[in-house]
Amino acid sequence: MVSRKLTEMMREECRICILTGAGISAESGVPTFRGEDGLWKRYRPEELATPDAFARNPELVWEWYRYRRGIIRGVAPNPGHYALAELERRFSAVTLITQNVDGLHRRAGSRHVLELHGNIMQDRCQRCGAVSAAADARNAEPVPRCRCGGLLRPHVVWFGEPLPQQVLADAQAAAEACDIFLAVGTSARVYPAAAFPLLAIRAGAYLVEVNTEETPLSGEANEVLTGKSGDILPMLLAGTGEQR
Repeated sequence: MVSRKLTEMMREECRICILTGAGISAESGVPTFRGEDGLWKRYRPEELATPDAFARNPELVWEWYRYRRGIIRGVAPNPGHYALAELERRFSAVTLITQNVDGLHRRAGSRHVLELHGNIMQDRCQRCGAVSAAADARNAEPVPRCRCGGLLRPHVVWFGEPLPQQVLADAQAAAEACDIFLAVGTSARVYPAAAFPLLAIRAGAYLVEVNTEETPLSGEANEVLTGKSGDILPMLLAGTGEQR
């Protein structure tokens, strides 16, 4: 149940920072891609999602990512995604940080999204660095190429690669400047993302955790809302009212 204090805070103009993890996407049917059926049972993500794997066998890596993209294209944002997009429309200062690469927040209408691990529905050129929409439909080559001739790769952060520094800096700044921090569907175990709620607390923010299970963050939160984000976030949104 959402507390009266949180409801009252969200009826005023405030700065909100949100961190989402795999939990919100799982409610849409996005799998973790560990132990998949068929060919991919023989591989672990750590064996395919690396620069070395792409250098050794880019065709295999692309086959795996096309498979993943096909699954993601077959799912849709859920009420939790839509509630966060609506929250952005109602408040003037909302930053959404996500650990997910599926792009469902953008499909739901969120505009100010910091994608810590990139976006699987985009490509990036190995040579010139240009980022573009997924080439699957327009490029039948097993390993697609950029217009400059360089190899394209999925625009995601692979194991062994650093997270984008500007995205990290913007996420940290938003966490330290917010009045309310929502941690939604994240395990709170993967750093540096897991540090953002703690930065927010230290800066005086009101920390709210939304999750189906307890996490290392639960004991630090001002408020823990246990359940599916698709149920809780629309309820939280309803409490804000159209006008503040």
